[in-house]
Amino acid sequence: MTSSANDASESLAAVTYASPKRYGETSAVEQSAFKPQSDPPVIANFDSSHLTVGAGVAIFHIATARVVVCYHSTDGYWFLPKGRRDAGEDSGTGAEREGFEESGYRNRLLPLPLKHRQPQPHNPSAPPSASSSPPFVAEPVWTQFAPVSRSTQYILFWYVAETLPPDLEASLSARAGEQGMAYQVPPKYPDGLTLAARIAMEPEGYTPVRHAGTGVDEEEALYESYLLPVDEAMEKLGRSVMADVVRRGWEGICLRREMEVGG
Repeated sequence: MTSSANDASESLAAVTYASPKRYGETSAVEQSAFKPQSDPPVIANFDSSHLTVGAGVAIFHIATARVVVCYHSTDGYWFLPKGRRDAGEDSGTGAEREGFEESGYRNRLLPLPLKHRQPQPHNPSAPPSASSSPPFVAEPVWTQFAPVSRSTQYILFWYVAETLPPDLEASLSARAGEQGMAYQVPPKYPDGLTLAARIAMEPEGYTPVRHAGTGVDEEEALYESYLLPVDEAMEKLGRSVMADVVRRGWEGICLRREMEVGG
């Protein structure tokens, strides 16, 4: 490990384990009184003309323990970026794109040690003793169902993402200028890249770039976005699944870091 990676590891340890408890307070992440529960399974059927699929995202700047939260400047409420995926678009990609359009922050899904029920791709060449489950996955942390009308259903997948390292941010912004399209699909988070090594890609004091004017309609032009400390973001999101997306996301980041250091 290089000296910069060592420095990054220490930096991450600080933001991971620093707690308001040291100052006589209680962390909202640790002591949140509201933790939504999953509903009982349901049976429902919708054809393509009666179903809308969307995705949302909690975008973390890991080095400073902050997360992107949006604010509606006229209606006065806080929320995480979300929206309908485009036709033919994967839900995860839709989450990244909606995150950029509604908040102005480029982002990519962050694989985390999540409990989930999805099978792993079949690999007939793997030895029988090999583990078939990678430790980190980029699966939705919550899924919500909501009626759009009396006959139309909305399904929303919530993901966890990170802001981009400076070099990647610069290259995508340059490509956007060349192509005249603000949104550019980012590459996936690299396999084997530890969180400590990821933080080492940023100079000390780096703040992720927020792009202005990324909304695609008049409604999204009313959105403001802020990088807030995790506890403050949860307080502003209130008793909601969105607050729990932030909680689960940050806890997953902390657990991944522990697993990487321990491994």
